[in-house]
This record gives sequence, C-alpha cells and structure tokens, in this order.
Amino acid sequence: MTETDKKPRSALETRKAIAEGKLTAVAATEELLDRVAALEPDVEAWVHINTKGALDAAAQLDRSTDKAPLHGVAFGVKDLFAVKDLPWRCGSPIWKDRTASFDAPVIALLRQAGGIVLGKTETTEFAGYKPSRTRNPAAPGRTPGGSSSGSAAAVACGMVPLAFGTQTSGSIIRPASFCGVVGFKPSFDTLETSGIAPLSRSLDTVGLFARDVPDIAFAMEALTGTSLQPGDASTPPVPLGVFRSAAWPYAEPALVTAWESFEERLASLQGPVPSPLPDDFTAALDPVLDLHVRLMALEAAEALAHESAIAPELLSEGLAQQLADGRATSAGQRREDRQHLNRLRAMAFNSLAPDAVWLTPSSCGPAPAFEAGTGNPAFNRTWSLLGLPCCSVPILSDAEGRPMGVQVVGAMGNDQGVLAAAHWLMQAFA
Repeated sequence: MTETDKKPRSALETRKAIAEGKLTAVAATEELLDRVAALEPDVEAWVHINTKGALDAAAQLDRSTDKAPLHGVAFGVKDLFAVKDLPWRCGSPIWKDRTASFDAPVIALLRQAGGIVLGKTETTEFAGYKPSRTRNPAAPGRTPGGSSSGSAAAVACGMVPLAFGTQTSGSIIRPASFCGVVGFKPSFDTLETSGIAPLSRSLDTVGLFARDVPDIAFAMEALTGTSLQPGDASTPPVPLGVFRSAAWPYAEPALVTAWESFEERLASLQGPVPSPLPDDFTAALDPVLDLHVRLMALEAAEALAHESAIAPELLSEGLAQQLADGRATSAGQRREDRQHLNRLRAMAFNSLAPDAVWLTPSSCGPAPAFEAGTGNPAFNRTWSLLGLPCCSVPILSDAEGRPMGVQVVGAMGNDQGVLAAAHWLMQAFA
C-alpha cells in the first residue's frame, strides 16, 4: 500500500497518536511529506514545501517534554501570511523574490501551541480573483476556488490536516465548497491579521480548512484559548432554519436541485424548518452585495497603494480595474457606505438572538471549469460584510458527484453554535 492509499490522519488523530507514544512528530511529518511528493505534481497546491524546517521543528518537539495542544500537528499556510525565512509572494510577480523576515502573530501562536508549518500554499493574486495554478483534487478540470486555493486543495487530498486561509468576500467558504472540505470563517477579528498582506481592513478574516469539524474546533481552541468543541452531534443545537438570501438568483440549476432536496431532508430529520431571521433584518440585506463590492474596492485600493505605485504593470487587468474603481469612490459615497456598514453591523448585533444559527448555500453551484475563474462569491458577501461566523460543510453534490457545501452562519460571537450545527449536519447527512 502506498502512502496515498492510506486514509490520512486528522489533526486530532495525529495529536492522540503522538500523546499515546504510538507516533512521533517526525514520523507524522514524514508521512505528510510523502503524500505531498506523490500528489503535488498534479494538484500544485504549494508555493514552497518547508521540508527541512518542518522536520527540524518536529524533531525538536520529539525532544521536548512540554506537550503543547497542537504538538506535532502540521498546517499549510496561505501565502499571504509572513512566515520567517519562507517565501512571501502573495500570488503576485511583484513579490516573486521576497522572503519574510518574521512570523505573523498567528504563526507565532501556532508554533507556541506546538504546530508545525509544512509549507506555504498558493493564493490568488493578493487574495483577489486572478486564479492561481492550483487544481481541484475533488473535481478534476475544475477550479478549487479562490482566494485560498492551495489551502483548500491541500487539505482535500490529505497533504495536510489543517490549513490557514483568509476571507474577504468568499475566500474560505467557496473553496471549501468546491473542494469538498470544511471551511471555517470565525467571527470578524477573532484571529490576529497583522503580518498578513491586507486586502480590506474592514472585511479580512483569518480562518481554517480541515476535513471535519472537530479538527477546526481543536485548532481554534489551541490558537485562541476559547473552547469551541461542537459537543454531541445527535441533535442540532437549535432548530435550523434556511435563508436562501438575496443571492438566490445566482443559484445554478445544480444547486437549486440539490438545495430543494436538502431542505426536504432537513425537515424530515429535525421537524419544521423555521424562518431563521427577523423580517426587518432580511429586508435590510437586499442591497448588501453592492455595498460589499464598493467597500472592498475602496479598501483594496488603499491596501495595495504601494504595489500600485512601484509596479502597476505587474497587476492583473482585473485587479487594476478594481483598484481604479476604489480610487474613484467619491468622498460622499465613502462616507455613506461606511455609515451603512456600521448600521448593518449594529442591526445584526441587536436584531439576532445570541444563539442564532441558519443555513444558506456556500456557493452558487459546483466548481466551474478551471478556465472560467474562481467562481462567484455571491452567497458569501453578506456574511463577510457583517463579520458573522460561517462554516461550510461538504454534504451536497451535483449529478456528477462534484461537491457543494451548505453554509452554516450564526450571530456575531456564536462560533461554537455554528460549529455545533456544522458537526451535526456532517453526521446527519453522512
């Protein structure tokens, strides 16, 4: 049996085996590096494999008597994050020769918790919409989504149990949907974003990919000190309602078919499907998609002002146009949009029950063809704008078996409730 024929270990399984003395951190890391060597030529998920650094870190952990929470668990790190002595290219030729001289704080926390950086994963250009080279291992010939393309793909084929991503519009939830993995975007500002190349300061959020929900909760607890364990999966934490949202007109036929069947089965499993959101709140969300586009363009133009100044010719056409749109925003529009954002976030905080959780699609359909781009983030923009926690679980598929996710969304700060609902869905729809 080759290494790729074996079922890859989860993060929790890895940690347990090391704790029980059945596995060393070095052996766990070598297993993953063997999978990378076998699979990477076809998937192209990695910018850089940190072979020596990962094995040295694992050996040091094996010599240590201090067993930190993530002891020996390897992560992929999206190439927006600064990782000391590793490439920091952000998917752009502008930074093709740059190496980071420091660790982003979240990477420092990862190391302190005993985690290992296996390498840097591919990102789209500055977390925008220009595709990376990464292929989708769950849907050959299709995009893995963006912008966290490499992280989603690397987790999907078992090259690493956990990987960091970021989301500004749909860059965690959409790739998770397309690649058939779990993607978690926590409540805004849960994980530190400094040391990570910015795109939109009001929206950028650090999150994670894994193959199951307990691994997500395990990693989040190790990084934040807050327990998010989903608990008993025999029943949903609260009655789960469905909200198709203002993005429903973008739903593709394959999603419509799968979603209607999903709603029917959900009702058969839990009983009546409640209306999850107050009417006045849902009415206020109708214009949010356009607001997100404008705000993201404005803040991207500010975040990438240096790159625009030193090498405008190296920006893709689409990104250059987005930045131009942002720079063209009038002072009045800027003020109005900022006030609208603040009102909506306040409304979300005041209108939603603290334990509110609801379900909506993760993507407009299955992964589109690789040549068609990274997919439409219409079903993600609203929740990114509001900063709400979201988790995509891979429980739907089209007629050809290409994965699609169900997105669990919750009130601000209800990250545990989101993960509990996501865990129940994974078990109930297995």
